[in-house]
Amino acid sequence: MSLSDDGDYGGPRTGQTRTRLPEGGGDSYGPARRPRAGMSSRNLITIVGVVVLLIAAIAFANRGGSGNNESAPGGAAKTADDRPTTPTGTKPVTGKNGDIAAGFAKTEQGAQSAATNYAVALGSSEMFRHDQRHRIVRTVMAPSAVDGYQNTLDKVYTADFFKSAGLKADGTAPQGMAFVSRTVPIGTKIKEFSGDRATVEVWCTGLLGLAGEGSVRPVTTSWFTTTMKLVWTDGDWKTLTNSQQNGPAPVSGDVPASGAKEIAGAVEGYGGFTYAR
Repeated sequence: MSLSDDGDYGGPRTGQTRTRLPEGGGDSYGPARRPRAGMSSRNLITIVGVVVLLIAAIAFANRGGSGNNESAPGGAAKTADDRPTTPTGTKPVTGKNGDIAAGFAKTEQGAQSAATNYAVALGSSEMFRHDQRHRIVRTVMAPSAVDGYQNTLDKVYTADFFKSAGLKADGTAPQGMAFVSRTVPIGTKIKEFSGDRATVEVWCTGLLGLAGEGSVRPVTTSWFTTTMKLVWTDGDWKTLTNSQQNGPAPVSGDVPASGAKEIAGAVEGYGGFTYAR
């Protein structure tokens, strides 16, 4: 996540009003057509057919079951490649280790869900606090990777780094400021899967900065992809390695930036999610 500036914002669009002129030839001011006294049988059949189709569509949309039962034209079952952006319908995990989801299934979907929730935890503002960072690392990393990853992060999260982010030496926000660091997953992709091991890419957007009057590091957005190598350990997925690269990044929209007070209120007022593929 970077502290780069956002792009320009466009202004609101103006609307136009159309005047519809009478159709056909002849005197535009002539006598108006007389409405039909009744409805033809053909029109009635058409309307009834539309209603029947609408009821069937609503029943189909509301029916229960998993998205895994979807079928392609011709009766063939859809594969993950046919519907890469749709939810599978698999229920999210119910277990948690502290505030981080746990107990993921030993499947491709379970690996994607684990990587997504771990990306959120590793991109949170709690990572800027020594004790919270160590707790998160012990929760999401495989036992063999904890010490090495923890030492690497401790060398990154230093007083100088905090100062560059506009924070105090202990990683907390200055008085009157709200520190924002939040990762929001957009989608996942399985790169490799072989029973006890998986490699998952998580495409994310992120928020980072200080919200408050006079902030020298206003909250900005970033786009990045996190790649996690996971291993099945003690009945759950754990992270062996975690890396990040920029993008893919869309073009900035035309929504005007909100004020510092509104951003701070949103961060404090809107909680996060437990993610499931």
